[in-house]
Amino acid sequence: MKPGFEPGLVRELTVVVTEEMCPAFDGVVVHRVYSTWSVAHHFELAARKVLVDFLEPHEEGIGSHLSIDHISPCPVGRTARVRAELIEVTQDRHPRVICDVSAYDGERLLARGKQVQVVMNKEHLAQYIERS
Repeated sequence: MKPGFEPGLVRELTVVVTEEMCPAFDGVVVHRVYSTWSVAHHFELAARKVLVDFLEPHEEGIGSHLSIDHISPCPVGRTARVRAELIEVTQDRHPRVICDVSAYDGERLLARGKQVQVVMNKEHLAQYIERS
């Protein structure tokens, strides 16, 4: 990974909650709020933003863990701010990039959790995927 990839690095994105982000089962919208699976998607995007600028040309990140505590609803039309902060890089077989992730409606906490990405050599990752 490139220099400067250190704990405390933060990336954010903002999303306006749309109908497509509502929880729906068998095509029926259950609540007109920001669904947990949409939060999950945006947590993954924010964490990717933390890593992507620091990958070397031969490296790629792959998600390996996501946890979410969905604390408060956010209705359609509201804007959510999604934040990822690098808290740790561990070295097992491959580097593991650990981010605290959170989502807010203004100052109100909507959700929080952790996201982990494993950084691998692109060729090794391609072979790993091929074997699966």
